Amino acid sequence: MTGRAAPPVLPPALRGWLGLVGAFAALVVVALGVLYAGHSEPGRVDRWIIRPTADSVRPPWRHVALATDFLGEPAGAVMLVVAAVTGCLLLRRPRAAVLVIAGVGLAVVTATLLKSLVGRTIHGDGNLSYPSGHTAFLTALALVVALLTTGRLGLGRTAGTVLVLAAALVAGAAMGWAQVALGAHYPTDVLGGWCTALAVVPATAWLVDRTADRLSDRPADRPVEGMADAGRRARR
Repeated sequence: MTGRAAPPVLPPALRGWLGLVGAFAALVVVALGVLYAGHSEPGRVDRWIIRPTADSVRPPWRHVALATDFLGEPAGAVMLVVAAVTGCLLLRRPRAAVLVIAGVGLAVVTATLLKSLVGRTIHGDGNLSYPSGHTAFLTALALVVALLTTGRLGLGRTAGTVLVLAAALVAGAAMGWAQVALGAHYPTDVLGGWCTALAVVPATAWLVDRTADRLSDRPADRPVEGMADAGRRARR
């Protein structure tokens, strides 16, 4: 192959650190899932955070919480994903566009599957709550944007890791606060959703890079040579 290779979506300097973070996050997701499997009441940590009620936020902060929650609803999520994919394509970063769809999509799918496996409910009406899909979605999207920014700015390991984790923390905290304030999730559900994104996105970014590199390393001249040989045999 000739030409400049496409830049990776997971900067090499960050792979080790984010790999460790992702592994630890996966352990947290599993541990919380086992701890709260089949539960329908808040745990000790949840009660300490959400006293006296989960749905106690009032205007104008309630409007802020509702607006934040909308970003994780289907309409708001599609809007954000389309905007992110469009931005990646305008910047000529097709790998990043793939990661937006694959990384965010897998984070949400993983959270949805875990809800069915864990079976934790809230409000006693059968609503599955662990982990928070809204939190997983916004955290995953923030991680993808931060990874793209790190690559474009050429940040080193320390600065890049700080940027990526800070973006994940801000997005997860914002959506997590909205979910708890509106009574949609327990705080530990939010933590589970945040860790789900931290575990899924770096692994997905690595797979996207690995797959794209393999495709780009395929020789492009073999079909042409084969056609030339066929043409020579036909002229004989």
